[in-house]
Amino acid sequence: MTDMGAFRPIAAEEIEPADRPVDGAVPDVEEDDGIVIGQVVEIAGSSSRIAIDGSMLARVREADDATLAMAGQVGSQVKVQVGDNWLIANVRTLSADAGQANMVFAFIDFLGEGQKILGTQDVTNFRRGVTRYPVPGSPVLAVTDRDMQQMFATDERPHIEIGTVYPTKDIRGALYVDPMLSKHFAVLGSTGTGKSTAVALILHRICQLAPEAHIVMVDPHGEYSAAFKGAGEIFDVNNIALPYWLMNFEEHCEVFVTANGSESQRDRDILAKCLLAARAKNKLGEEVPRLTVDSPIPYLLSDLLSLIQNDMGQLDAAKDIAPYARLKSKIEELKADPRYNFMFSGMLVADTMPEFVAKIFRLPAHGKPISIVDVSGVPSDITSVVVAVLSRMVFDYAIWSRNEAQRPVLLVCEEAHRYIPSGRDGGESAVGRILNRIAKEGRKYGVSLGLVTQRPSDLAEGVLSQCGTILAMRLNNERDQAHVKAAMPEGARGFLDVIPALRNRECIVCGEGVSVPIRISFDTLEEEKRPASTDPKFSELWTHVGDEPGIIDRTITRWRCQGR
Repeated sequence: MTDMGAFRPIAAEEIEPADRPVDGAVPDVEEDDGIVIGQVVEIAGSSSRIAIDGSMLARVREADDATLAMAGQVGSQVKVQVGDNWLIANVRTLSADAGQANMVFAFIDFLGEGQKILGTQDVTNFRRGVTRYPVPGSPVLAVTDRDMQQMFATDERPHIEIGTVYPTKDIRGALYVDPMLSKHFAVLGSTGTGKSTAVALILHRICQLAPEAHIVMVDPHGEYSAAFKGAGEIFDVNNIALPYWLMNFEEHCEVFVTANGSESQRDRDILAKCLLAARAKNKLGEEVPRLTVDSPIPYLLSDLLSLIQNDMGQLDAAKDIAPYARLKSKIEELKADPRYNFMFSGMLVADTMPEFVAKIFRLPAHGKPISIVDVSGVPSDITSVVVAVLSRMVFDYAIWSRNEAQRPVLLVCEEAHRYIPSGRDGGESAVGRILNRIAKEGRKYGVSLGLVTQRPSDLAEGVLSQCGTILAMRLNNERDQAHVKAAMPEGARGFLDVIPALRNRECIVCGEGVSVPIRISFDTLEEEKRPASTDPKFSELWTHVGDEPGIIDRTITRWRCQGR
């Protein structure tokens, strides 16, 4: 154990003025700087070790200061002076030594530093990172509410306030919008922790800050429609009118090609040839000098079927006909099934691409900057393709509009692990490829990605690390905790250890969107702005009886009609 002979316990009468370090080489701590509770005993990069006087902590915690009352606890902060700067550190672990009574030893992680204003308690220009490290023997002081106010004071950069900083009651926690969006963000949390409400709160605050923003949210469960009725446009299978011809070749293959293995390549070759010919029949196709199978040129499904039929008629052997028959059968099935009318209706042949882009990307927003795309009514076999088309259009629009006035778009993806799953097959789907590409390259083109998931360990490897800002709510699974820990910066380790113990509507925020890692208790969102994700009250609902036959009849009617 480290020799503590140089450490002098602090008497009760010294609780107001600060103590001076015993080593003259260590910078003096002025009287108004705060209360000394210990000293540095070991320095090792981002993580260091301090010794704390246990008897002093007992007295400090009786102070009428919410932050001082937390002094020395895991997750609390301490400060150390180095030259003209204050270093702020987070307490990660605590331990005691039976041989040294009243002494508590703690590992700390340095969060950042601020410049001290001489003659005052004020600190300015607080930022992440450490310029100079303290030396063993440097006094360690308790952080006060005043220190916290200076640490988390917002500057002139655009920001949104989303809650209060733990453990204070009135210090506001804010996110800097530009750094958060330019480098992507992720909201993580187990089911029931208030994740959906937190996402709604963040998006509402962004909409209030920028009423002419451009936000597209993929909602897989129909939760957010109720939350954004007044702030955005709601799209579902009844009104989205997503033309099938907007799909690129890979997305066409996911929908039309049903064969597996070596047979699928033959089907893809046939589809590529016929699809290109079908697009070329359109007048727009004739005007495009370099027409490809990926060009978003309208074509008729009947033309595609005719081309497949004509090619098939020139063959004799059954084994050669089979790929054509499979494609023809699948296309006819999609045309006939009313569940797919929102995408494969014969009414979607006209060139509506400008109107579709304008309404989905909110160009202009007219004070409703968010599009909620409810895909809960989309047949499950093409849900990922629909999300792929929307995501790719966001990215492609950003690429092809680079010479125009820039209109950045934020794409928010709920249940992100469904679309970019981990594992060998995770990156093979069209939606997985495009979301991976947005995560890696979107920043260059003005596309921001917001990922929301309850299972970060199921996300494709590397995607979470592309998110510059992470908001981690309670995670109960150890694999999820380890996955988040690997993606977070070193200085946030102390906060990560409390993730399993977070209460509902609390989160740890670290990364580009905040000055330093921070624990926030979210604001209460107004009832009419909350998503429809409230847990059912079984004990209450199971007391209701009456009209069961009517409920069953209406439900079966909607079930059979595949409509709501």
